[in-house]
Amino acid sequence: MAPIDDNHQEPSGFHPAGRAYRFVVLFFVSLLTYGSYFAYDSVGAIPDQLMKAWRVDQAAIGALYSLYSLAAILTLLFGGMLIDRFGTRKSSFAFSLLVTFGACMVAWARDIRMAYLGRLLFGAGSESLITAQNVMLARWFRGKELALAFGVALAISRIGTLFSFNTEALIATRYGASAALWAAALFCGLSLLANGVYIALDRRAERTLKLADGSASDRIVLADLRRFPATYWYITFLCLVFYSAIFPFTALSTDFFAEKWGLPNTTGEGLGFFQAVFFNFLHMLSTAPGTSSIVIFASMVFAPFAGNFVDRVGKRTTLMLLGALLMVLAYLILALTAVPPAIPMIILGASFVIVPAALWPSVALIVEKKRVGTAYGLLTMIQNIGLMVFPWLNGRLRVATQNYTASMWMFVTLGAMGVGIALALRQADRREGGLLEGVKT
Repeated sequence: MAPIDDNHQEPSGFHPAGRAYRFVVLFFVSLLTYGSYFAYDSVGAIPDQLMKAWRVDQAAIGALYSLYSLAAILTLLFGGMLIDRFGTRKSSFAFSLLVTFGACMVAWARDIRMAYLGRLLFGAGSESLITAQNVMLARWFRGKELALAFGVALAISRIGTLFSFNTEALIATRYGASAALWAAALFCGLSLLANGVYIALDRRAERTLKLADGSASDRIVLADLRRFPATYWYITFLCLVFYSAIFPFTALSTDFFAEKWGLPNTTGEGLGFFQAVFFNFLHMLSTAPGTSSIVIFASMVFAPFAGNFVDRVGKRTTLMLLGALLMVLAYLILALTAVPPAIPMIILGASFVIVPAALWPSVALIVEKKRVGTAYGLLTMIQNIGLMVFPWLNGRLRVATQNYTASMWMFVTLGAMGVGIALALRQADRREGGLLEGVKT
């Protein structure tokens, strides 16, 4: 629900019904997941150090991602019910607490078993927090700058991933793997504080504008599934294969780039810590973690612009098809050639900008307002089935083959499936009136 009726002129000043207030809310809503994005990839940014510290192999690092997704799947079945009963403010704060506590457990872990438990708790809160975030964005920006708002939220959140890939290896090298994981836990704590600010802003808007907390019907009700259009299901399964081809790859790509192209994990030896961090950003393409972060860097920089473009021109199914095609091209180059990895990673980064900018806001357009939470919760749950299976499979393929050839063909196949689903989505959208291709926010 937007804070004001679309037919009324927005007031000036920092009023809850005004544009300035809305974008301050957007900033703090975006920060809700900054820490979890940083912590999610912290284990993938320093795999060598963690394998040595915990005496495990690549499959165990992949399992950290799979356990996260397993916990997310189980939690998302009930997370919507919590949002429905207690409201987005209370439930999101509870999810933020779980995220922070889980990240602290991983940082405290002295063996892989405790790290597994921490990732289970972390996953139990993180994806439900993202679902709550999506509901908040749909509430505040429906009928306004919806795709732009999703783009800004993705950009701010993925700054966390970018910093994770470009600082965690440096922290681990200089201060140890435990210090790097504690840095991730610290950022989760900062996101918890941002949640508190959002709660205060949202509560003020509720009092001033006499709004209910934006939690309407976010629990998964089986009867509601029959009411979702065919386009929703194609979007959901495109999301499944797309993210299954992105995140499992980036999770272990640092080792892949070091092995195939001989890229180092860090640069800037002899510099002070913050000098080295800055140096790593300037020389992103010269390190394995930096090359892995190109995808996230592209999303961070260009997601708001892509969202604004989608708001203005529509063409959502066309953009999702284009993004899937770019993904296939990028993975074929990585699998079959010795082209410097920065080039296909830039192509993959373009895919990672285009598809989410069109995909996530589309759900709020094609699903009834009172079922948006259910739709996002179900989509995220199905997405995490892929994020549970494919990191584990990626790690097992690496251990079984001692190279990344089989893994790369797995990602090519997922991309090809995405192309097929995107084509089917275009046809379904035409049958349903072309809402996704049209201009509507």
